[in-house]
Amino acid sequence: MKIGLIGTGLMGQPMAIRLLGANVSVIAYNRTPDKLQPIADAGGIVADSPDKVIQEADCTILMLTDGTAIAETILTDKAISYLPHHTIIQMATIAPQESRAIRERVVAAGGEYLEAPVLGSIPQVKTGELIVMVGSTRDQFIKWCSVLKHFSPEPIHTGEVGTAAAMKLALNQLIASLTSAFALSLGFVQREGVNVEQFMSILRESALYAPTFDKKLSRMRERNFTNPNFPTKHLLKDTDLFLTQAEALGLDTSSLKGIRQIIQKAIALGLENEDYSAIYSAINIDS
Repeated sequence: MKIGLIGTGLMGQPMAIRLLGANVSVIAYNRTPDKLQPIADAGGIVADSPDKVIQEADCTILMLTDGTAIAETILTDKAISYLPHHTIIQMATIAPQESRAIRERVVAAGGEYLEAPVLGSIPQVKTGELIVMVGSTRDQFIKWCSVLKHFSPEPIHTGEVGTAAAMKLALNQLIASLTSAFALSLGFVQREGVNVEQFMSILRESALYAPTFDKKLSRMRERNFTNPNFPTKHLLKDTDLFLTQAEALGLDTSSLKGIRQIIQKAIALGLENEDYSAIYSAINIDS
């Protein structure tokens, strides 16, 4: 089997390399050719267009920025001509209705579509310990589970297309909310002269604790947000997606709108490409 991979950025590149390490044939495309070099070095095939990937692969994994990028890549007239009897596995974070709309276009062209967004980042890609949520038919899940198991010990079938996308957005909303809440508390105790280690010791023993607090603690204390697994600009994109969906469902999003302003402030400080824990610097301006 030959797996196509379109979008070899922060997540797509290590995903391709992991497949190659498992002796899976991979053909990959990225609009920035330099990002394909590590894949070529690992034995992958480099394509000069997304159409070539769809034409040659048995299925194509998408790790693109958003729904618009997906449509512009696989729903062009030429790409559509290669979709009959081809399977698209969409693994990035997009809105549920975007995923359902793309599925309709792919199916209308004679192809198959399933969504499989992931929770986790580069370290989990490399160890195959991502949490993979799959929106598909049951038959599709069974058919493609062996491919998805290269990235996760136990992919989870969430239901039909759209359910996994919704679950992923709900989880990413928690990334924004938990990180901003922790950054605010950390900044507060620091400015009040409270011993941070003592604060963390109490927090760890409480029902309030989340492991992400310790993962981001040293970054915040040192204001070191380099080498991100998930940059601030992507957190803003996912927050905007969640806000749009939640408001359409009649939910009160006031709290998240405030967090969005903090993320925007971090980006205005020039931290858009830094780790998303950089929102700490927007909350706790270094004087």
